[in-house]
Amino acid sequence: MDYNEAIMAFNFNIMNRTKRIEDCLHQHLSVHYLDVQDESGQHHVPQGAETHIKLILVSDAFKNQSRISRHRLINNLLADEFSRGLHALSMHLFTEEEWRARQGETQGSPPCRGGFNQG
Repeated sequence: MDYNEAIMAFNFNIMNRTKRIEDCLHQHLSVHYLDVQDESGQHHVPQGAETHIKLILVSDAFKNQSRISRHRLINNLLADEFSRGLHALSMHLFTEEEWRARQGETQGSPPCRGGFNQG
């Protein structure tokens, strides 16, 4: 393992998932607004699991991009997080113009339906 890999591994272990997501998106995209919310507490997972994340992101990177292209971009950027336990990512991705038209509003997240606890 070289020095950069060691630093990345160290940072992965000491930083929480929401912080890593924020850092990754700021590093790779021109971010105008970013809100990363840990919604794991609304699901049947251990406290602090950071497995269910809601992402609200406004970026120029989404101009002339379809909804699916935007989602693919974010999924690719966060592939390491998915491989390390991120289970669900709710994405609300907008251009600045779209965000202004929505007046900064997004839909709330639905309540947990029980997942594995459903009988």
